[in-house]
Amino acid sequence: MNDLNIEFPLDDFEELISQIGWSSLDEWFMFWNLKKEMLSINNFWDDNVKDDWIWGLALPLLSQAYKLNKKSPKRKIIGISALPGTGKTTLGKWLESISLKLKFKLSVISIDDFYLPSEEMEFAIKNNPWNVSRGFPGSHSIDLMKEKLLKWKTDGQLNVPVFDKSLRKGLGDRAHWREESPDLLIIEGWFLGVKPLSIELDNSEKFSPPLSVFESSYRIKIQNNLNQYLDVWNMIDKIWHLKPLKFEYLNEWKSNQEKSMQFKSGSSLKDDNLSNFLRMLNVSIPHKSFDDISSDVLLMINQERKLIKVGLNQQISK
Repeated sequence: MNDLNIEFPLDDFEELISQIGWSSLDEWFMFWNLKKEMLSINNFWDDNVKDDWIWGLALPLLSQAYKLNKKSPKRKIIGISALPGTGKTTLGKWLESISLKLKFKLSVISIDDFYLPSEEMEFAIKNNPWNVSRGFPGSHSIDLMKEKLLKWKTDGQLNVPVFDKSLRKGLGDRAHWREESPDLLIIEGWFLGVKPLSIELDNSEKFSPPLSVFESSYRIKIQNNLNQYLDVWNMIDKIWHLKPLKFEYLNEWKSNQEKSMQFKSGSSLKDDNLSNFLRMLNVSIPHKSFDDISSDVLLMINQERKLIKVGLNQQISK
């Protein structure tokens, strides 16, 4: 891997590859290097995606899915926890496509696909302090999510809604349902794995502008809402956490994501709607909660989304 343009340390990375199931980093690299032509990287990613993203995230994640599918007759779920705008959607489409070339079917879904239908959503999030239409814990059909994941684990049949963020002038809504029979399932979300804090909620974090009284009280409600997600987190077998060096990087990433959606679909969050959504993302959940995600794999990324560290969580977070 010495010829690749990567900067993350290889010691922790090699430990990860060993844990996934390869005897050495060289063996793993040779395995995928021989399959380079089937990876179709240029069909999914533009030139902005560098070697580190492919070899540090995409291929290791695919490797774990591949090994889990081969080793266990039980159906497995991998979770990806990453802030909005990180690049999860493109990664998911690539994983789905390439898994078929490896003779197993992988499906990628989002927690966002389980957003409440529009009328239920309006009631559930009515009078939230950010005046947003979705996004925070409490805006999802948790019972439906648990039901559909359990059914797939039981009989292999996946039947889930698909949420389209471009509908309703960027407010989003359920667009259709997808029915598939994947061998392995990946679910992603911006607060996947986040648990309610076990100590009294600390509202002393510094934000600009500072938290309002309404925001502070609503954050307690969101902490209570997080309890409903714990059964879903417990159904996930492995969690990969893409964590930025600074939380506020999401402002740039999410803004760029909305600009891209506007270009592609003609609809997106803009102006006050975008500003309000960014405020919600920044303050609705204490940043400490993201430090406490019990992930199996931790990937640290800088503002340019370049991988700085990749490895097992217990190694990286020491």
